Amino acid sequence: MSNGFAREKSPMSDQHKEALAVGREQGRSVRRYLEALELYRPKRGRKRTPESVRRQLKTVEERIENADPLSRLHLLQERMDLEAELAKKEHGVNIAELEEEFIKSAKEYGERKNVSYAAWREAGVDPAVLKKAGIERTGNEK
Repeated sequence: MSNGFAREKSPMSDQHKEALAVGREQGRSVRRYLEALELYRPKRGRKRTPESVRRQLKTVEERIENADPLSRLHLLQERMDLEAELAKKEHGVNIAELEEEFIKSAKEYGERKNVSYAAWREAGVDPAVLKKAGIERTGNEK
């Protein structure tokens, strides 16, 4: 018995399901590339090498043994941070592969989500990458 308020759900068409899957994959490609850009953005100052991180890690390990409880807590956190940094440096991401996927997805994703050239640039995407993706500056953007 229908009360006029409930609607039966019509099944999604295969075309609609495919469009959703494509959109999710494009979103993943864009997100992974932007996350990698953020993670590996050049920082100011001297660049740390895996060897310099290892040396600092060794110094922290030595200091932990004789540290008072509060200093030990901070040294333990520093050790965890250094271990994470070392893992990132030794097992980094393949930015070229992520960039390639971004280039395939960004134009259609940006058009669908109404993302401007300026927004891509402010997010850290290089103009050459945007050009490869087919994303052009419009007349009203700086």
